[in-house]
Amino acid sequence: MQIGERLRYVRQSKKMSIYKLAQSTGISQSHISDLELGRRKPSVETLSRLVAPLGITLSELFNENDDISILTPKERELIEYYRTLPDNKADLLLKIVKTLNE
Repeated sequence: MQIGERLRYVRQSKKMSIYKLAQSTGISQSHISDLELGRRKPSVETLSRLVAPLGITLSELFNENDDISILTPKERELIEYYRTLPDNKADLLLKIVKTLNE
C-alpha cells in the first residue's frame, strides 16, 4: 500500500473527513487529496503534521501490515498497562476480558 493510500485508510478508519484533517493541520484539502491520490509526495514534516490529529505515529503510518488496526487512545492505554503486568496478572486480565466479551 502506498503512503497516500495508507493515509486515506487511516483517515477513513478514524471517520475523519479531509476537511476536518485540513482544519486540524493547516494543510489544504486539495494538498491532502493530492497526497492520498499519489499525485504529490509528502515531506516528513507534512506527514508529522497529518498523523498527530489522526492519533497515530509516523511508524504506524509506515507499517505495511494491513492486519494491524489503528488503535484508539483507550486501546493504546489498555495495551500499555497490559505490557507492564507480570505473566500471571496478564493471564488474569485476558480471562476477565474474555468473560466480559461473552
